[in-house]
Order: sequence, then C-alpha cells, then structure tokens
Amino acid sequence: MMSVRPAKPADAGAIACIYNQGIDDRLATFETTHRSADDVRAWFTGTHPIVVVEDADGDAGGRIIAFASTSVYRPRECYRGVAEFSVYVCREARRRGAGRVAMHALFDAARTAGFWKLVSRVFVENTASRGLLKAVGFREVGTYEKHGQLDGVWRDTVIVERLL
Repeated sequence: MMSVRPAKPADAGAIACIYNQGIDDRLATFETTHRSADDVRAWFTGTHPIVVVEDADGDAGGRIIAFASTSVYRPRECYRGVAEFSVYVCREARRRGAGRVAMHALFDAARTAGFWKLVSRVFVENTASRGLLKAVGFREVGTYEKHGQLDGVWRDTVIVERLL
C-alpha cells in the first residue's frame, strides 16, 4: 500500500538517496554529481511543490520510495505558471505504480500552487519514463538532438508537456 503527501525538508535525505540512484543509473538525468540532503533542502522554496510516496507495506512501512518535484522553468514573468518537473522512484520500487501516484499528486499540488503547465525532457531511450508520462497525460512535443553530453556521449531528449 502506498500513500502520498507533500514533502518536508526532513525528507531531504531520502529524496537525495533516490535522486542519486537516478544519477548512477545514467538513464534519467545529465547530472553526474551526487546530491546531499543539504542540496535537496534548498529545493524547498515554498513556491514549487514537491511530493513523496511512502510504502506502507512490510518492515519498511513509511519509507519514502518515490518523489516528484517542480522547479523554475524560466525566470520571465510570462512563464510564471509553467514549471519544470522531475519524478524518480527508488530501484526496488520501480514498476509498482509509485511514479504514477507521485505524478497525480504533483498535478494537484502544482495546480493549487498556481501552475497551469508542467514540462520536462526525457532521454529518448528512457522507455519506462516515457511510458509513465504518456499514461498520465503528457504529450511528446519534439526532440532536442545532442541536448547534452553524459559521460562524453551526446544524448537526445524528448520534450514533454502537460496542461493542468
């Protein structure tokens, strides 16, 4: 059984651990440097919602297994209602629906915070994330070719968006 709630700064260590798995997997982000709990605490600006999914089953009851977050898309006033988003699930909880739960909660939180659109980029070969995002209503609007290098290799990304 999973539950979802707004993230708190006290969750920063668990969020960093999950994000660092994504960094290590080299399939979800161009980032290569692990984040600390202090790095993640800086995300809590009060403007951009972050949600966590907890696993209420078994011995790990209440353990955070996924998160979804929003961040600044562009600083211009005309984009104040557009947010960049990320969603990450810990390795052992993948393919159990935690990402879907996190995204639905993020939609509600982002809408309540005044956002009207979420956008992101996904590595072309990240079929799991692309499938999740399509399933929760995102559309792929294009591809950035050679968008960045990861470990010295150029990577393409698919641009996704969802109106709230």
